Amino acid sequence: MPGPKDDLDLLIAAARAAGEVARGFAGPSAKSWDKPDNAGPVTEADLAVNDLLLAQLRGARPDYGWLSEETEDNSDRLAHDRVFIIDQIDGTRSFVAGENTWAHSLALAEAGEVTAAVVYLPLRDMLYAASRGGGATLNGTPILSSSLTDLAAATVLAARPALVAERWHGGAPPVFKRSYRPSLAYRMALVADASFDAMITLRRTWEWDIAAGTLIVTEAGGQCSTAKGGPLRFNNPDPRVDGIVAGGPAIQAALIDALA
Repeated sequence: MPGPKDDLDLLIAAARAAGEVARGFAGPSAKSWDKPDNAGPVTEADLAVNDLLLAQLRGARPDYGWLSEETEDNSDRLAHDRVFIIDQIDGTRSFVAGENTWAHSLALAEAGEVTAAVVYLPLRDMLYAASRGGGATLNGTPILSSSLTDLAAATVLAARPALVAERWHGGAPPVFKRSYRPSLAYRMALVADASFDAMITLRRTWEWDIAAGTLIVTEAGGQCSTAKGGPLRFNNPDPRVDGIVAGGPAIQAALIDALA
């Protein structure tokens, strides 16, 4: 059976191929429409990338399950020990706006834990990758998460709703800078390479948004948990997680302690 390194090589090749497809659609000219139930926008590029990844990944690993944003979910994946968890384009609004902060997020989970992961930003030529026990890299160079210990000096990626005073003991922490990126996968990657000390989202989050980023952060020496400090497990019957806090170990722990 393929190991994490073999699966990572497969994910890297698939992510680069996805980037080639997506670049052909990127920008306001891409056809887009809103999903039902206010589930957000989708574009013709999402569907084209989904078709490509299904063919490449399931073609190479037909015995692995499949969970993705652009494929109708069913319980079949729960019978598989190994499951691909895919977000074809994370940051669709950025993609439609012609910006360069959208990403392909590709992960493989085994028995609930991510073992191989890629977050690839084609328009920025940034490929983050990790395999279980193999460390994390950016374009092949090893990366490490932040070693900062002072929460008051931390830079945190968070949307404004996550920092309202009522969500925190004694009000929102005095983080040095509060910033935002539309792609959750990219936010997590920026924590893995210590561009930021931590990231927070307190809303319920789909597994495909965070699966790849979780391994990349932890293999870079960081920590990830639910917003309540619980462990992250993947390929759940309901593929949603109750928020996420990721960061360098000391800052991640301090944020969890500070959350109400």
